[in-house]
Amino acid sequence: MQVPFLDLRVHHEPLMGEFVDAFRQVTESSAFAGGPFVSRFEVEFAEFCKTQYALGVGSGTDALWLSLLALGVGPGDEVITAPNSFMATAEAISLCGARPVFVDVDDGTYAMDPAHLEAAITLRTQAIIPVHLFGQMADMDAIMAIARRHGTPVVEDACQAHGAEYKGRKAGSIGVAGCFSFYPGKNLGAFGEAGAITTEEAELRSRVQVLRDHGQAAKYHHSHIGWNARMDGIQAAVLSVKLRRLTEANAARRRHAALYDQLLSEVPEVIRPTAAAHCRHVYHIYAVRVADRDGVMQRMATRGVNCAIHYPVPIHLQKAYGFLGLGPGSYPVAERCAREFLSLPMYPELRPEQVEFVVKTLKESLRP
Repeated sequence: MQVPFLDLRVHHEPLMGEFVDAFRQVTESSAFAGGPFVSRFEVEFAEFCKTQYALGVGSGTDALWLSLLALGVGPGDEVITAPNSFMATAEAISLCGARPVFVDVDDGTYAMDPAHLEAAITLRTQAIIPVHLFGQMADMDAIMAIARRHGTPVVEDACQAHGAEYKGRKAGSIGVAGCFSFYPGKNLGAFGEAGAITTEEAELRSRVQVLRDHGQAAKYHHSHIGWNARMDGIQAAVLSVKLRRLTEANAARRRHAALYDQLLSEVPEVIRPTAAAHCRHVYHIYAVRVADRDGVMQRMATRGVNCAIHYPVPIHLQKAYGFLGLGPGSYPVAERCAREFLSLPMYPELRPEQVEFVVKTLKESLRP
């Protein structure tokens, strides 16, 4: 048996007729950049996230960057985040001219550990970005309480957490802004690059609307130096089709995760992901932790199971951030996880027999 890490073909095939109809509608209206299909998706996604507003942008990186710009983050400022995210989280901070400051993560949930947060806050801190890693939200009550004490806005990096919940509240609905990526492999994926910002703040929404469209308050009247970060009409139309299935798809992911948990429950060499009691995990990634991770991954591949690694080098140890002067040992939990994480196949269309084969193959591959 062959089990791919991700199979977008099987995900898209049942919806092909609806996609063709969506392409036809966009083509007939010539609404390719922004326009009515983006506006419709913004309303739908805001309703899904239980927020007042959603704004379509060009990517998840745009969402993070524009949110920080709209909050006034700039040169000389600091923004606190986690070191075990995709590079884009820190890139957005740097693109504002600010400096990323990292705090280590919880050893169970792999999200920002609030116990380390307050000590990282300085007079230069202008925002905090908790990362809802792999589909599980960070401990938002503790993070928000610390942020409120210091008057610091919280921007949720929800790029991997479409539909995740914390104590009944959706990802993207707790901080001043929530940032989402619709990269094709995400729980809600476009046919290319796209992203969104959710917020309850009308003023922040207005600032992002200007910044994402070359700083235009009105056509050819530029009140700010902005950027071209508009969402394409075709991407919005595709996302509208797929959003209608997202709740069902997330439920399928949770079923697969439960089967993985059951089958791995008596395999002491494997550390399974922890789903916090107060969270509703949507399992964008099902990452286990194993010794000799690279060897295990290679042996699984030779047996027909393709896995992935998220992420092998923490951000603070990337060459690009060498100027921060943060060497090995700076954030021991994040660094240990980076050495041990192995992401098993996870997508809604997985069959139980595939999950069983993945686990069987993992067990066989734990030793050379």
